[in-house]
This record gives sequence, structure tokens and C-alpha cells, in this order.
Amino acid sequence: MPNERLKAAFLRLGLTPDDVAPQLKVDPKTVERWITTDRRPYRRHRYELGRILGEDETYLWPNALSPNQAAGASESEIITVYPHRWTVPRDMWAHLFDAAEEEIGILVYSGLWLAEDAGMTSILRAKAEAGVNVRLLFGNPDSPEVISRGESEQIGTSMPGKIRNALVLLRPLHEEVERIEVRTHRTVLYNSIYRSDDELLVNAHVYGFGASQAPVLHLRRVAGGSMVTTYLESFERVWSQARPLDE
Repeated sequence: MPNERLKAAFLRLGLTPDDVAPQLKVDPKTVERWITTDRRPYRRHRYELGRILGEDETYLWPNALSPNQAAGASESEIITVYPHRWTVPRDMWAHLFDAAEEEIGILVYSGLWLAEDAGMTSILRAKAEAGVNVRLLFGNPDSPEVISRGESEQIGTSMPGKIRNALVLLRPLHEEVERIEVRTHRTVLYNSIYRSDDELLVNAHVYGFGASQAPVLHLRRVAGGSMVTTYLESFERVWSQARPLDE
């Protein structure tokens, strides 16, 4: 039985076994058998091929790791846990975004604290101008999801105003820098996500408390782990349903 996920990944990128075999130091026929017979590569080859194809090892070969191995890999993705967002050092936020080489992604309701920080917005501008894709997702200030979130934080109708302020502050970045995209969403968020390539700060949402009072997970992708992949897939789902700011 062929590995349909692996086959689809090759087709999506227009690659053939001959293209990737030299990078893996294997025969092209070996790569072809991985696709057509679902033969499982050694783990080092699974990791490297996943990197080439831009897919996670656990997606391409769901049964490659035992439950204990998968759990151990996912646990290893946790770098640290902060009890509140306000306890995350400012230098940590700056280092996170400044280290990005390909992708920065931010998913929030208002994110006003970030938009008001000139140092952080300068980093976003500089990274985008250097070729990094920057995608920013904010709550739609007119949506019932945003109103509900404001009520749960016990700040009444202030949440829409915070979002509008953040969007005004960030509009110059969106208008002046080609690689910065801003969209608004109507999603019930369970976490805010701050992404820099394969490293994340995930701010949990806790009913009755503002996001600054809620815990933050610092995660980094590890081969075979699934936590980072889960959050990144969630980000992509929200992005696909969100509306560009200009609309």
C-alpha cells in the first residue's frame, strides 16, 4: 500500500525520488519504495526527509513511533513554563522574533501590549524587510467572540477598542512592508500563539482572567513531537478563515 501522505508531499513540491535521494545519501529506488510500498525509513532518514518536504515525521509516518516514544518527544518540546505572561522577560520576546529566519506568526485577540512596544514592532519590520514572512491575526472587533472575551476578562466592552488601537498602531507596518500581512478572525481562542519558525510562546486563556495573568508555554519543535505541530496547525486553520485587514 502506498504512503499517500508522502506521495502528496512530493507532488506538492514537484519533487521526485531522484531529487531527494542524494541529500539522504540513499538510492532513488529506496525513496521510491518508501512512497509506493509504505516501507518505513530509518528515523534519521524520516527526520531529514520531513525537513526537506516541510512536513512533520509523525504526519508522514503516523505509526513510526511507539506511544511512549511520541509522548517522550512531545514532552521534550517544552523548554519552560511561565506562570503568567507578565513574567516572561521582555528579552525573551525580542529574542524569539529576532531569531526567525522564515516565519513569524502572531495569533491574539488584541495584542495591544505588543503593538504599543516600539522595539518589538521595529523587530517585526526589520525581519520582514530581511525576507521573513510575518503574519498577524487579531480578533474582529465587531464579532461576538471578541465581546464575549471582554466580558469573561471583566473589562466589559473595552476589548474591541483595544483591538482597534492595536490595528491603528500596526497599519503602517502592513501598508509599508510587503511581507507583513494582517488579518482579523472571529474565532473562539483557547490560546494566543507567538511563533518564530519552530519555536513558540503559547499564552493560555483562562476564564475570568486577562491573558497577561495566564500561563505561557515556551516550546520548540523536536523530531517526533506533536505539541508544536498541533499549535501550528491551529494557527493555519484560523488564518485560512480570517479576513485581510483591508476588507
